[in-house]
Amino acid sequence: MNNVIALIMAGGKGERLMPLTATRSKPAIPFGGLYLLADITLSNCINSEVYKILVLPQYKSQTLIQHLETGWNIFSADLGHFLRIVPPQMMTGDKWYQGTADSIRQNLALIEGEKPRHLLVLSGDHVYKMNYALFKDYHVRMDSDVTIAVIETARDQAQEYGVLEVDKKFKVTGFQEKPKDPPAIPGDPDHSLVSMGIYMFRAEVLFDLLKRDDKPDFGKDILPFILNTHQVTAYPYRRENRIEEVVFFTDEGGSRAELPVAVAPDCGYWRDVGNLDAFWNANMDLCGLTPYFNLYGVRWPMRTLQRQFPPVKTLSVMENGHCLQGQALDSLVAHGSVIGGGTVRHSVLSYNVSVHRGAEVDESVVMENVDIGRYCKIKKAIIADGTRIPAGTEIGLNPKKDRQSFHVTHRGITVVTRENFPDSPKNPAKKRKAAQEGS
Repeated sequence: MNNVIALIMAGGKGERLMPLTATRSKPAIPFGGLYLLADITLSNCINSEVYKILVLPQYKSQTLIQHLETGWNIFSADLGHFLRIVPPQMMTGDKWYQGTADSIRQNLALIEGEKPRHLLVLSGDHVYKMNYALFKDYHVRMDSDVTIAVIETARDQAQEYGVLEVDKKFKVTGFQEKPKDPPAIPGDPDHSLVSMGIYMFRAEVLFDLLKRDDKPDFGKDILPFILNTHQVTAYPYRRENRIEEVVFFTDEGGSRAELPVAVAPDCGYWRDVGNLDAFWNANMDLCGLTPYFNLYGVRWPMRTLQRQFPPVKTLSVMENGHCLQGQALDSLVAHGSVIGGGTVRHSVLSYNVSVHRGAEVDESVVMENVDIGRYCKIKKAIIADGTRIPAGTEIGLNPKKDRQSFHVTHRGITVVTRENFPDSPKNPAKKRKAAQEGS
């Protein structure tokens, strides 16, 4: 993969993810307790031995830039490896990045100077595991100018994506960006073939296309119009993607055992975290005994900046002769969190979360530095960072009532921010002391 440069699109506004994107871009949204969304794509690059990476941020990029500079400073310049952060510099005019294609066009001099043979264009806000080396091999084997990774999606959801039509050899014969009436897969009227936003270009082809005109976007402006002039091929992700992994299980003697497998169970998983419901779903997919997306793989690890917090702590608290056990069930809980006599079920907790006695958190995503007061009941919610929820608050149990105070998604997920509780005390030192005492 030494002749491949990865170009990660990391500038999305993420308006459908508000309020989570009020101060950060989509790729910088926390995910899975420890990670940012961008870590998933970057980990795929490292695991695929792609060591030449350009990240192209734009809107509200400071959080992402700090994370990359601190947590991803692992590349050896002596070996020709790099991760470069390339914000808009107006090298070709007085405009910011106008789209995916334009962001690359504005940096052509930088890219051409590296003399790559292939260019791998990626999104920084999708959740999936993909072996880009296999993607490149397929691209070369098919003698393709452009290869587009595709996945089958329910037809009623396909209008959110670029939709492809292909022949029996997966040559692309049609491409529509977000069509109102998506074409179905032949023989499968309920599904369409959609673009994953992952492209492999022959470098000289992409350079030529970008120099011809100033069209800003690949899916809308370029790919649909080159099907008759270039070899454009679809890459069937679920059929071709292969990741070796080790599956852990309990043997008949009750001990932990492991089994190497040639195809990881989650190597066909892909989710575009484009709105709040998708974000909640992606986090819920991490929970349980056999998660849909596994963060605990040993041969395809997910990497991030590990923050300096103490271990997770659970406390049992006595109240009126009863023991309230602090426990987390089928959940992911990040460092620094203290569960003092509360219960967390099928949820994802980020760093430094406190759950006080009698509180119950079910099927929820809780960002860092959140304080959940005594006897709160929270269900199917997203709690933004820094929120302090007063004792006895109920969230998610009555969506109709929640709509009077909070943002509730189409699916009924309640989204809560610190602005919803402006009068809550803000004293992290007192919060940690109280949590440790199980108050």
